[in-house]
Amino acid sequence: MLAARSVISLRNLTLAFSCVLLATLLHYFLTGAGGPRFLAVRLVPMAFIIQILVLYQNRYLYPRLPALVNHAFVLLYVGLCLYAAGYLYTEYEEIAIWRQAAYTREDFIVGLLMFLLVMELSRLIHPILFWVNLVLVFYTIWGYLSPIDFFWHPGVSFYRVVTSSTIEFSTGVFGRYSQLALTLIAAFLLLAAAASGFGAQKALVNVMRRIAGRSRHTIPQTAVLASTTVGMVSGSGSANTAVTGSFTIPLMKRYGVPPTFAGAVETAASMGGLIMPPLMAVAGFLMAEFLGVPYWEVVSRGFAVAFVYFASLILAVYLLSVRLLPATPISVPDVPLYDWVRTAIFFSGVVYLIVVMSTFGFGAMRAALWTGALVFCLLTLSWLAFKYLIRDPALAGESLLGNIVTAIETHAEMTAYLTLLMATLGIMIGLFTVTGFITRMGSLLLAVGDFHVIATVIMAFIFGWLVGTGLPPTATYIIVAVIIVPPLRQLGVDPWVAHFFAFLLAIWGELSPPTSLTAAVAAKIAQASFMRTMWEALKICLPITIMSFAIFVRTDMVVNPGWGQIMDTALVAIGTCGATFAVFGRFFDGRGANALLRVALAGLAAVVVFHPDDAYAVAAAVVVLPVILIGIRRHKRLAPRKDAVDPLEDSPEPQVSRPRV
Repeated sequence: MLAARSVISLRNLTLAFSCVLLATLLHYFLTGAGGPRFLAVRLVPMAFIIQILVLYQNRYLYPRLPALVNHAFVLLYVGLCLYAAGYLYTEYEEIAIWRQAAYTREDFIVGLLMFLLVMELSRLIHPILFWVNLVLVFYTIWGYLSPIDFFWHPGVSFYRVVTSSTIEFSTGVFGRYSQLALTLIAAFLLLAAAASGFGAQKALVNVMRRIAGRSRHTIPQTAVLASTTVGMVSGSGSANTAVTGSFTIPLMKRYGVPPTFAGAVETAASMGGLIMPPLMAVAGFLMAEFLGVPYWEVVSRGFAVAFVYFASLILAVYLLSVRLLPATPISVPDVPLYDWVRTAIFFSGVVYLIVVMSTFGFGAMRAALWTGALVFCLLTLSWLAFKYLIRDPALAGESLLGNIVTAIETHAEMTAYLTLLMATLGIMIGLFTVTGFITRMGSLLLAVGDFHVIATVIMAFIFGWLVGTGLPPTATYIIVAVIIVPPLRQLGVDPWVAHFFAFLLAIWGELSPPTSLTAAVAAKIAQASFMRTMWEALKICLPITIMSFAIFVRTDMVVNPGWGQIMDTALVAIGTCGATFAVFGRFFDGRGANALLRVALAGLAAVVVFHPDDAYAVAAAVVVLPVILIGIRRHKRLAPRKDAVDPLEDSPEPQVSRPRV
């Protein structure tokens, strides 16, 4: 009996479902059998089961209720998912083809059960999305009661709300967003899962710390580099902060970095991880889907945006480090050879992914599959070599099976989380569509555009800010892309510009006040004020705000990869660096002269970024760039330095957990 209980545990049950999910996905990646819609019908309930079990391993679903009641609810929810999966699998062809608009009672019951389950799971995991969807349900049914003409519509029956969100398959729970989560996104998550299974994230952080060298001023840059590398395979700023921040924030504080600054740097670095390809906060896949282009087309433009952001971010962090930290050298930690090997394998995988998509023309899903397989095989071989040939004592407590299990669990958890998020957003967008809200909002933006396109852009930015308050970047991007992008395109804005505007809005929404979850996580780890941390992070992340509007002027940055893109990217980078120095840099000791020159630099930077005539922009850039370089030297000489106590060499290092989206 005890042996049976040890085998039939909650984690083992989760692992069993995770293995089924991974095996089904790998079969689909290799064959494409059944298509993405049939795959979603089969695996969405499976993903919900995994999400329920993972959530239940961490805490009770309903902590205020007795344990027995919680057990009963888990069994009920898992049973509902299994029943729905079995019914929809056997009746898929009948429902999808022959019973459209004439569903049976059991069809409706299954759809209702899935609808209610998604709503309840979103209430537990994404409460803001739950309340938005709940309001939308009431609005969809009783929209004819609205006293405001803009929001009025004739109303839709509850039956139609349920069917459009579930068993119609084209929208809602099983629609395009869930299909994307289980196909292209799940394929890219194989790389993150393989890295997590063999501890590559911790190795990355250790190597980045070693690269930072002996200067105390480079310690905060460790957070930038570590968060960037982990963020490349993560779709959440808050998750990225929780993973890398648990190490980098205590490390920065240990070497004298003030808590608020440490939290702000980690927040800004995590924002950069969301911008950085190949994942681009998962929004990159959605952008390719909306535009109907290969994913590489999005990535090739995403690198330009990432370059501008990190050029300014590195400068901002350096200027702050010089001002806040002493110049005394620090000891350089030793990094085991195994960490170097794991880091090299991870980056070789990223390079391989880029090469096969750009040079050999592989499709994104195929490229991600082979990259994940390559990284997994190389990490396995390196682990075997260090475990049994070199006999590395650090691997004494590890087993190959344990690492593989961790990789499978990580992939299942991230895929299940994103599938639930996409299903919730599918319901939201479906209800927006049914009520005609998208059409009315588009008409309003077009009416504003009759006054001036700039007014439309500003209104769209405000709308995106409000939408992004409390929502993850993926959710913000989908809503903005569905509601704002079409009217912008009708006003003559290039599709690439409109979608990258939506993308940057989604990233900014993750940071925007007053509910920045990423800043909240960083402030919690740093034990600093949330509002001060968020405010400092907003200043460091100024390039995101600038680029949101710059791409409307420097369109080649995201429209035409090539020399035109390089020119516009360089101009925007010089302009944002100039603005960054104007915020954080110092030219003189005297406040008056220093302020005057910084204001002048900010004005010239604005010309570089926003002047429509390239000749004027280039002329301003020729002035701004050397002023920045001279300013950096003067700032280093003038910035005050504090004394700091060297950290204890034997103080324990924080542990890095595996990433969760």
